[in-house]
Amino acid sequence: MTVNGCSPAIHSYLSIRGTLHAMSKLITVFGATGQQGGSVIRSILQDDILSKEFKIRGITRDTSKPAAQALLKQGVELVSADMNSKESLVKAIQGSHSVFLVTTPAWGVAGSDAELVHGKNVADVAKESDVQHLIFSSLLDVTKETAGRLKHVPHFDQKAQVEQYIRSIGVPATFILPGYFMGNYTSFGMLRKGDDGVYTLAYPIGQDSQFPLIDIASDMGKFVAASLKLRSETLGAQILAAAEYYTATRILAEYEEVTGRKTQFMQIDPETYKSFIPGPMGEEMLENHLFIEKPGYYNGRSLKESQDLLKKAGFQATSWKSFLEENKSTL
Repeated sequence: MTVNGCSPAIHSYLSIRGTLHAMSKLITVFGATGQQGGSVIRSILQDDILSKEFKIRGITRDTSKPAAQALLKQGVELVSADMNSKESLVKAIQGSHSVFLVTTPAWGVAGSDAELVHGKNVADVAKESDVQHLIFSSLLDVTKETAGRLKHVPHFDQKAQVEQYIRSIGVPATFILPGYFMGNYTSFGMLRKGDDGVYTLAYPIGQDSQFPLIDIASDMGKFVAASLKLRSETLGAQILAAAEYYTATRILAEYEEVTGRKTQFMQIDPETYKSFIPGPMGEEMLENHLFIEKPGYYNGRSLKESQDLLKKAGFQATSWKSFLEENKSTL
């Protein structure tokens, strides 16, 4: 006997499968083709539990580009949205149980409040749409933490202001604060080879300053996945997303160990450092590093609680040495 052309067993299986799919919760991921959003999507798809629990909607500016089309082939729904338009965001967020939000800095545009506007717009729509879990990629308020000593790091400050806004309007939320990207050292040529064959790392701060490093493309998604798995524990919390604290001395020692290259650290004066980076971005990068030196990227907070949370959810952060070994061909 068949039912609609299927045997009873197959029909039953398809019915159960359809019911489970209908029960799946929707997570909307902003910046789907970027480093952070892409990491979140990969972590969900690769996780046995989360891949069954959630359907994924990816938000990107251009759904036709190859990276977006690759996501489509993996079963990710793609939606284009304008973060300046709440109407556009309503269409992007509607029906979502969870939302991952990352805002993009207006690098080098003095006085821009784009991140603040975009973050508040998404928060408002998340509130109106009854989103149950907003996971926001946040950072500390440098101006506030230094009592105005450093006031030119808008890509930190505006994220912190968005976080405060989200808290103030009462959206159920978790705040994940990514550390200093390991990829900065490989993508931006921060280790420069001299005529003598020695690779120099130049900073406007001392070599004992503490950098909380994260392999952002691999590990941001792990921290987000942990917050999804442990939602009740992480609501309202700040999760510090980094493998561990590294000094420049250790960064270079492990770089030498993996690559066999000779390295040296050079501390340069602030004005010289700024001269390497044109416009307002030079001031921003300088103060960003001065903040890392004092009071510290996370204001001196321990990473233990966040690491314990990651392990509890079944994940492990990528070490700097592992990152170097995995990316040896690009160094």
